[in-house]
Amino acid sequence: MGGSVQDRGIVKQFVSGRPSDIGRAGAGGYPCQGVYYRPDDEWPTTVVIATHYDIDFSEHYLAERFASRGIGFLGWNTRFRGAGAYFLLEQALVDIGEGVRWLRETARAHQVVLLGNSGGGSLMAAYQSQAVRPSLHSPWVAMVPAELSSLPAADLYISLNAHPGRPDVFTAWLDPSVTDENDPLSVDDSLDMFNAQNGPPYSAQFMIRYREGQRTRNQKITDWVKEELVRMEKARASDRIFCVHRVWADPRCEDLTLEPTQRKTGCYRGDTRTANYGATGVGRSSTLRTWLSMWSLETSPCRVGGHLPNVTIPSLVVQSLGDEGVFPRDADELFSTLGAEDKEKKLVSGDHYFLDTPTGRDEVADLLVDWLHRHP
Repeated sequence: MGGSVQDRGIVKQFVSGRPSDIGRAGAGGYPCQGVYYRPDDEWPTTVVIATHYDIDFSEHYLAERFASRGIGFLGWNTRFRGAGAYFLLEQALVDIGEGVRWLRETARAHQVVLLGNSGGGSLMAAYQSQAVRPSLHSPWVAMVPAELSSLPAADLYISLNAHPGRPDVFTAWLDPSVTDENDPLSVDDSLDMFNAQNGPPYSAQFMIRYREGQRTRNQKITDWVKEELVRMEKARASDRIFCVHRVWADPRCEDLTLEPTQRKTGCYRGDTRTANYGATGVGRSSTLRTWLSMWSLETSPCRVGGHLPNVTIPSLVVQSLGDEGVFPRDADELFSTLGAEDKEKKLVSGDHYFLDTPTGRDEVADLLVDWLHRHP
């Protein structure tokens, strides 16, 4: 644990730790790291922990806003920060448990809140589900940490602009017109959303074929991954990495009539076609085992459907209407799947990160803190 600095009445404290299955890096770093934010004059009894599959949340845009409103905030990163290509859910949940334990034991928190922002929604749902009803054990995870069966549960759950799961959102964005997984330029014109003959606007018939094509492509990759994993293991090789081309191709990004909201055309990376033919994006590179753990519709446990029914703690679902990649129907699915009796859903203005208005982030912080105050 490092030192702390004060900034505008807020203490920022570096926090690190490691579960039993992984040691410190050769250079000395611990696998789990984050930053804890609190008011400089108190240790709050209500604290929030936010984690993502691979994005660094240590400087989350809500961190100081929570702290300035009297709520502690731990922006926590698992061993897979910036290393999503190697992600395994079981290990990530153990890492989140390290953060929750630190909040309970060191930060003296009485009430721990899981903030599932964006991809973190399904991740935090999986954490709470595993904490209250241990069940995970994937056959492609060679070593499952013992801590997986004794995770400390949280007290409240918040979903903020979160989708139903990594394989779900990945498949909704996956380009089904790819005909050769080894050729990023291969195209079936009849399934190409960028072919002007298909739209926009896109017909209902085209969308039926398009969505089926996306699911088919996901399954084809899964089938290949399973076969390749057997081949690798026969050669006494544990895994390999591979690429998935064209992963920014959700027709909703170009046809705003498909699911009308306040959003603008384009995806999170700007122009949809440019992003789709670029080199970055979710799921662009992955190991075989990570594909089965995170991206496959058939095998991935990173989906809310298997976890949210076990989330019975008071819960809040918030969805912004200008979000370019997560939609009100996603919030509806999360809300209906939640096992909590005390649950609430709010639709608000703003894009995915509340950057489109000067006060958007403060307004959502006020909304969340108000809900927390009503759940002491």
